[in-house]
Amino acid sequence: MTRELPVLNPADGHPHAPTLPPTIAMGGGVEASAASSAAGLRRHPEWIRARMPAGEAYHDLRRMLSGLNLNTVCQEAMCPNLGECWDQRTATVMILGDTCTRACGFCNVKTGRPTWFDPDEPRRVAEAAAYMGLDHVVVTSVARDDLPDGGASVFAATIREIRARSPQTGVEVLIPDFNGEEAPLRAVMLAGPDILNHNLETVRRLQGPVRKRARWERTLSVLERAKAYASEYGHAAHTKSSLMVGLGETRDELTEAFEALREVDCDILTIGQYLRPTAQHLPVERYYHPDEFAEMREAALRMGFRHVESGPLVRSSYHARDQVPGAAERAAARRAVIDAEGRVVPA
Repeated sequence: MTRELPVLNPADGHPHAPTLPPTIAMGGGVEASAASSAAGLRRHPEWIRARMPAGEAYHDLRRMLSGLNLNTVCQEAMCPNLGECWDQRTATVMILGDTCTRACGFCNVKTGRPTWFDPDEPRRVAEAAAYMGLDHVVVTSVARDDLPDGGASVFAATIREIRARSPQTGVEVLIPDFNGEEAPLRAVMLAGPDILNHNLETVRRLQGPVRKRARWERTLSVLERAKAYASEYGHAAHTKSSLMVGLGETRDELTEAFEALREVDCDILTIGQYLRPTAQHLPVERYYHPDEFAEMREAALRMGFRHVESGPLVRSSYHARDQVPGAAERAAARRAVIDAEGRVVPA
């Protein structure tokens, strides 16, 4: 069953207020959206409540990442789940600096001409993963179109360093599209990640204004080829993608996106509410109710996805350690205890 809940609008304005430029759903772009920011940012509905970061684990992790000179997408993209995830000692490390060569309409990561390149970064990421004792680590990056391989060699080196220091840790990489080139993607898959994540982000119609320089067909091709390369190199790898809702898409368009991802055998899907970072970013066209997220999850699972996370605050790396192959077995091992005779006893 699908249903459209009423759009939650800001407080009604004056009936004679000036007409605003078209929003993204009406064919407008980033410029029009920025101009419409005079209307102010929407007030979030009651079901969107991010947990404020606090506690010993949060401060410990923050000090450790700062000491190793590592960036996280949790901080750079203003993720609403930062408090929850860091309290559980999980984080998504962002390699290759904090400056992106693309200017996507939804993203809060800064854009410019990157200068960062540190050959020692893979070692530091692996050191951080080992220090935290992670069952699963997610590594992502800004887009680095300025580099010949888009940064693929650094992804590959980071995977290898993590494997060397923490062989039992699941490794997920959330990669850019490398402009669709074959060699960079092969380099990443040869290093053997457990999950290759590349986000479709939105429906076909909205790709242009939402994802600068990205392409719907290219993203699907990356996911399809990643799995083929992994099989060619002799190891299984799950593929994963993410969609934001609230940018003006329809449910039929979302169904098309689900089907397109399944056609390239994408295993894992995450669906979350787009939240506008600043008035200069694309506006929220509507808020989806939690019941709608539950309905979308069930619909996606019926299409054959192995795992679906769907909720207002879900982001691409949310609950990532529960999605890696063997996650249930790892969780059981964490809960197990050793009895007086040295035997492993399930909790």
